[in-house]
Amino acid sequence: MESHPWQTAPIVGISRHRLATDGEGVTTLVVFHGCPLQCKYCLNPHTLSPETVQPIYDTELLYEEVKIDELYFLATCGGVTFGGGEPCLRSEFIREFRQLCGEAWNLTVETSLNIPRQHLETLLPIINHYIVDIKDMNPDIYRKYTGRNNDQSINNLKWLAKQGMAKHITVRIPHIPHFNTQEDIDRSVEQLKEMGFSRFNIFTYRTY
Repeated sequence: MESHPWQTAPIVGISRHRLATDGEGVTTLVVFHGCPLQCKYCLNPHTLSPETVQPIYDTELLYEEVKIDELYFLATCGGVTFGGGEPCLRSEFIREFRQLCGEAWNLTVETSLNIPRQHLETLLPIINHYIVDIKDMNPDIYRKYTGRNNDQSINNLKWLAKQGMAKHITVRIPHIPHFNTQEDIDRSVEQLKEMGFSRFNIFTYRTY
């Protein structure tokens, strides 16, 4: 009998029993390697370094490892949160993982949305919640901080809103020392409210 050709991806961390940090209920955070941005204060620099040890998981192996907490997921409306790095670049992996875990778990992605649209089209039917790290809506601030333009991120955010997903999206707007101000944050919030978003996570990066 021929084995199933499972999707594979480099995963640099799996963190269990997280509560109120990565979505609803009890969650397990799965951290992918690789990101299109070069943020000045990257919170997970090990997801960028080519020297980082990158265990390769297939979807079946990951499912077998995380399903130990299924009772917690079901009891608290929790599940698996995919972070990174940029998890949406692993859309086919996540799609296949959904086929294995079924519909009962909540699946969340923590994303910059600075990705080609086709990944979101793959994820739309299977993701329950998006945590979007928008950085700042001001294109100059975004470019100085990430090294990239934010056109793709904002267009993808608008597209998700048009798909009726605004109430399932939490937008993170950090105060980034030396890059944006409280006034910049207030302007970002106003722009996002005009786009139909109402769930925000505003906090300050700790830099050293």
